[in-house]
Amino acid sequence: MVLSKEEREEFLAQPHIGALSVVERPDRAPLTVPIWYQYTPGGDLWVRTPPGSRKARAIEVAGRFSLLVQRTEPTVRYVSVEGPVTGTAPDDDERAHEMAARYLPAEKVEEFVAFERKELGEHPAIFMRPEHWLSADLGPG
Repeated sequence: MVLSKEEREEFLAQPHIGALSVVERPDRAPLTVPIWYQYTPGGDLWVRTPPGSRKARAIEVAGRFSLLVQRTEPTVRYVSVEGPVTGTAPDDDERAHEMAARYLPAEKVEEFVAFERKELGEHPAIFMRPEHWLSADLGPG
């Protein structure tokens, strides 16, 4: 069963691990990688990634990407969005903390952000406006 607009936006707003896909080269299938993301219903979706990473370079060239999120319990449900990049923003502590707090227990956030800063470097945000949606809940109706 296809999800309503409200159901799909609510589901996407939950902290699932996303599968980001972007065309990297015309002679290859899209690059697909797991990623943390943030989304508020009605707004743009955003991800953070190091500048110069494969996915950042591919997104810059393609100007768009897609993201799939899913669950398997209590029913199989998924939402896939695709759309254009609407902007980028420099890395900042507020976004770093917001993203880490979305996925980690509160007591682990500061430690993770410090590790990320020291070991992984900058993670600018890339914003995408969801234009095309696919969604379903495959559970009993």
